Amino acid sequence: MNQENERMSRIEELAQSLGRALGGTPEYRTLARAKECADDDREMTRLRNRFMKIEESVQAALQRGEQPASEDMERYEAAMGELQALSVYQSLVAAQANFDRIMQRVDGAIQEGMRSGAASPIILTS
Repeated sequence: MNQENERMSRIEELAQSLGRALGGTPEYRTLARAKECADDDREMTRLRNRFMKIEESVQAALQRGEQPASEDMERYEAAMGELQALSVYQSLVAAQANFDRIMQRVDGAIQEGMRSGAASPIILTS
């Protein structure tokens, strides 16, 4: 195995280890449960599907360079409001925000590691 392949293999091992560590955090487990609850909630599914159809219509108008119809925008805002009012949706958003904070810290640590790795002429392997 050449040096580049060994380096990539080591990076992939570290990434898998990081993924396992993240998967074991309470924040990730809470997010996974919140996603499962959202997927199992019929009202959430109904509203999400309705919202996505309206969103497609709005996006299609925007892609054509047109202003979306005011009735579509009203339906869009109403559907979003109904979705946001659901407790299961609120739980999902809160869980995602908590996990995102963990990921921001992880990303910052990775960025710092990359900066120090780029500044170092020696490549350490373990």
